[in-house]
Amino acid sequence: MADLHEFPHSPFGMRNTMLSCPKDLTGLTLGYDGALLCERGHRYPVIDGVPVLLRDDIDLTIDLARASMSRARDEPGSIDERRADLYLESLGISEAEKNMLVALSGTDSRKVDPVISVLVAATNGIAYKHLVGNLSELPIPHIRLPQATGKVMLDIGCSWGRWSIAAARKGYRVVGIDPSLGAIMAAKRLAKQLGLTIDYICADARHLPFRDNSFDTVFSYSVIQHFSKDAATQTFTETGRVLKASGNCLIQMPNYLGIRNLNQLFRRNFAEGTGFEVRYWGIKELQNAFERCIGPAKISVHCYFGLGLEPTDSHLMPHRVRWVLAISESLRRLSTKLPWLANVADSVYVSAVKQA
Repeated sequence: MADLHEFPHSPFGMRNTMLSCPKDLTGLTLGYDGALLCERGHRYPVIDGVPVLLRDDIDLTIDLARASMSRARDEPGSIDERRADLYLESLGISEAEKNMLVALSGTDSRKVDPVISVLVAATNGIAYKHLVGNLSELPIPHIRLPQATGKVMLDIGCSWGRWSIAAARKGYRVVGIDPSLGAIMAAKRLAKQLGLTIDYICADARHLPFRDNSFDTVFSYSVIQHFSKDAATQTFTETGRVLKASGNCLIQMPNYLGIRNLNQLFRRNFAEGTGFEVRYWGIKELQNAFERCIGPAKISVHCYFGLGLEPTDSHLMPHRVRWVLAISESLRRLSTKLPWLANVADSVYVSAVKQA
């Protein structure tokens, strides 16, 4: 075995010195069989250059993580043979969507990766449902981070990499993590297609496989909102651990007083939520959680009338959704002058700075 430091041109790129065992945070070595080993003997497979650093001794936030682990270990029956190279079994999609994906992958006229075309509603929101299987261009959003030169950013729950790409185009050196091996492979294909250097790792947000103080910035969008509040708080704590001193995070979360959110809560009798359902937070509750786990926190409006509305994608939306987007964006701009409007936004960004 050899320490990862000795492999400057290994598949893990510039992140060799950052990786650690998600169970005990000890350093990793590259075994002669290509797997990663920690000092206490925990072993993690590497599939097509992607480390699969998922824990097998804990409950998972989403079932597809188990499929990713099984595929990485080459367990019997773990591979969907219809298109083994697309990792269908780990995408968390229906059989109908898998069949659609296989059909799309057999055409030469597609403009975007078939996995992205089928995942677009799951990653971007219900407003994108009409684009599933019909995506003609990549919906790469504007990320609300300043321009950077070489700052290292972690994208938690990156899926096929839209936010990782947005950050890389702003000068960040990006590491993206997601529990879906299939989504990570699509992200890797896309980064190569676009000529971007982005490192992707299959991992769990609650147990980040990185050394302390590794990142300048941590970003997450439409992911942690699906965790139980205990699991979300655990993720905030991990975020604080991997941030450098004075590093910052920007994380999108739902506000329970948002107009659409209240309607969703009413439909489920104001129950907390189970499985991968959205959990709704109060503004003060969010601020307190981030300040406990990371440092001084601020709330800003992301959007109204939904959780995944992005103005940059307006041209891809039906006319009725374009109107909603326009009104949401007008209210967001107004909220910079009338801060109380943040209290009724459906989706907010929480930014926090880690104290030394």
